Amino acid sequence: MKLKHNVIYYSDELNDEFAFDNIKPRKIGKNYIYVYNSLWKKFTRFFWYRMIALPIATLYLKIKWHHKIVNRKVINLAKGKSFFLYGNHTHNMCDALIPTFVSFPKSVFVIVHPNNISMPVLGTITPSLGAIPLPDDIDSTKNFLHCIETRVKQNCAIAIYPEAHIWPFYTKIRPFTSLSFRYPVQYEVPSFCFTNVYTKRKFSKTPKITTYVDGPFFADKNLSIKEQREDLRNKIFSAMTERAKLNNMEVIKYIKKESQK
Repeated sequence: MKLKHNVIYYSDELNDEFAFDNIKPRKIGKNYIYVYNSLWKKFTRFFWYRMIALPIATLYLKIKWHHKIVNRKVINLAKGKSFFLYGNHTHNMCDALIPTFVSFPKSVFVIVHPNNISMPVLGTITPSLGAIPLPDDIDSTKNFLHCIETRVKQNCAIAIYPEAHIWPFYTKIRPFTSLSFRYPVQYEVPSFCFTNVYTKRKFSKTPKITTYVDGPFFADKNLSIKEQREDLRNKIFSAMTERAKLNNMEVIKYIKKESQK
């Protein structure tokens, strides 16, 4: 896997990672606290999320990327319930910010790789911004699942990147498993998807990012639990694939190794 002249050669759509951040992830064990109940932690969540992150993110997305959200009104169909958001994973910074605006004004939490809470300084802030790191063992998995349940009961939005690995500026939807679709099936809440699309701008080499929102999606209750997860996954994959056809700017070209000439 290498990057040269805006070309990335890959071999595995499911497992290759191109974050290029060189961060050593901390271990998420049984002592990692996912849910804080103190007034201080609630204040820091409000402070970093609403007072600091939102204004900065707004300026960054608008000025740098001319960001626009299309069809966000469908989120209102959740009618005050918790819901799950699924998006394509194509930008280190923007992927951390965009779910906030898709779900606004509902508070959103994002399931992330432990790298996101392992960065110097910023890693101590990202949990207050809503980062929920994936667990590393059985004990932390119990705490992780309790956190998901807690946020659902609090009627929060929970964002997931089912592709799991970052492929910067990738213009298609990579295959992903149905594993992360267990949550909306289990809690019987709606799911939505958002697809970030890169398009050309007249006077800039920087693409415009447009986020298309679709949903709500529900699994077919006539199916088994496993089949419901697959059904929901397929519906969302299909919607995202259709939206991805709107990309018209390829910042980085991805070439499968076996297809090199």
